[in-house]
Amino acid sequence: MLYWLTALSDGGDFFNLFRYITFRAGGAFLTALVFGFIFGVPLINVLRKRQGKGQPIRTDGPEGHFAKAGTPTMGGLLIVGALTTSTLLWARLDNPYVLMVLFVTLAFAILGFADDYAKVKKQNTAGVSGRVRLLLGFVIAGIAGFWAAQYHPGELTNQLAFPIFKDFLLNLGILFVPFSMIVIVGAANAVNLTDGLDGLAIMPVMIAAGTFGVIAYAVGRTDFTEYLDVHYVPDTGEIVIFCMGLIGGGLGFLWYNAPPAAVFMGDTGSLALGGALGAIAVATKHEIVLAIVGGLFVVEALSVIIQVIYFKRTGKRVFLMAPIHHHYEKKGWAEPQIVIRFWIISLILAMIGLATLKVR
Repeated sequence: MLYWLTALSDGGDFFNLFRYITFRAGGAFLTALVFGFIFGVPLINVLRKRQGKGQPIRTDGPEGHFAKAGTPTMGGLLIVGALTTSTLLWARLDNPYVLMVLFVTLAFAILGFADDYAKVKKQNTAGVSGRVRLLLGFVIAGIAGFWAAQYHPGELTNQLAFPIFKDFLLNLGILFVPFSMIVIVGAANAVNLTDGLDGLAIMPVMIAAGTFGVIAYAVGRTDFTEYLDVHYVPDTGEIVIFCMGLIGGGLGFLWYNAPPAAVFMGDTGSLALGGALGAIAVATKHEIVLAIVGGLFVVEALSVIIQVIYFKRTGKRVFLMAPIHHHYEKKGWAEPQIVIRFWIISLILAMIGLATLKVR
């Protein structure tokens, strides 16, 4: 919205700053951060009053989690609110990729909110049926995949790019949209599974968002893509503003989610943020790199899949409890120890993901 102030510029005044993505990205970060600090306490008070007993705690979970009973959920509203406000203010609203990513974020936030609401109302961990959630998630992701395909440049339409190999593209044809659906829904649910300890999910999400902000900026500039030998995807640079809004909103939320958490993100936040990362990866043609940068989320999801399949076949468990962060809780690791070590792993994976821009 503020980009249109450039119409008042003569090319050398203050309003000319709004032409620059970097300036507006900084504005988005600060806007989202301030939003989080201003509305954090009021939102938590409202959630605590409305929810009463707060988020239901799994009866079969680690014993230490019973001390968290009464903590309100749906804190993702703070992140999504901050992110949406900053994006609408600072991004170009005629950019198709920004609108696509924002659509995915808000749609998954609504889906997550419905799930959180059902859990709080029924006071159990069931929520919305898993099949319904997956079905609606695939519908949202299908729209986003088709949307992105319409705006990718001709030589990249329906193509899958690979890291390291600068010239190799795999033409997915009509399978591109289904592939995009898997990426977006997979990312949304992987982040959702990771959100099980105070502060565990939000920091890796912010690290991934920062990484993809760099990627989006790089692939959206011809000079960068020529130097790095990566594929040029016009207009993706604006996604940086969304990513910086996510980081600002995430930090504002982490202020209240740091141990001991005053509020949980809930599916409202985890599904929305995971879906957003998947959508950004699809928009920038870096779907495979998402599996590297978001490797922690991949491992968390795989631990659940492995546990379920192995248990159904043998009646035994591979892990003491899944997702894998609960396994380490059961082994006696302190919650902050798990969280910080997982943060470190996320940062390492992000550096590896960024390295793929240059290693060609």
